[in-house]
Amino acid sequence: MKAMIAGLSLLLLSGCASNGQTPWSALSGTASCGKLSSDEQLSLNLADDMANDGKLHASLANLQSLPDNLADVRLRKAKVYRLLGRSEAEPLYRSLLGSCLAAEAEHGLGQLAAAKGDNGQAQAHLQRAARLAPTDEKIRNDLGVVYLNQHRVEDARFEFLTAMELKQSDQLAALNLVTLLIYQDDWSRAAELVSRLGLSPAQVTEAQARAEKLKASGKPVATAVDQVAAVAAPTIP
Repeated sequence: MKAMIAGLSLLLLSGCASNGQTPWSALSGTASCGKLSSDEQLSLNLADDMANDGKLHASLANLQSLPDNLADVRLRKAKVYRLLGRSEAEPLYRSLLGSCLAAEAEHGLGQLAAAKGDNGQAQAHLQRAARLAPTDEKIRNDLGVVYLNQHRVEDARFEFLTAMELKQSDQLAALNLVTLLIYQDDWSRAAELVSRLGLSPAQVTEAQARAEKLKASGKPVATAVDQVAAVAAPTIP
């Protein structure tokens, strides 16, 4: 969980691609959503597995062997670059706006804005993502995180509950809801939720620390986000 939180908090770093591939600034706004060949799909799956194992540089190396014009490849690259704190992520996400992966692109741009503390931009991107993919629980959770950082408690609660109902096996939104309940000093409901979902003492301690920091400072506080899943194809898709 600490790695997830740290991933969201990374600031964008300067840098540019120098591997001889298409310059990021030259990427068109339209990416191909065509079917991948069997070899391309195999390389993509390998890159996903490596990213899920935390081997982000190795994942990127595998993605760099694939054509830049493929939307799925651009999305995976954008996610890996985002987790590495690299500036190449944003133009890749933007190149997917208006494509078959527009919701994922808006989601990624929202995560980048949230990492920079720009909750206004993050909210705008994540709201558009939620309109494009209203049943994506990760988008709804991350929108709730941004609302909570803005102290928009009821809006945050709505998004966390939606995410929880969309995917009951995912404890991420539940943990954020516990943070919200503790922030409101609603300890009885927080305890009931912790018991019902089997959250660990360590998770509860983290939620309490975030809630207390939010109450004490009145400033945005980091909340749980799913950074590993953001790279994997089946899930940030």
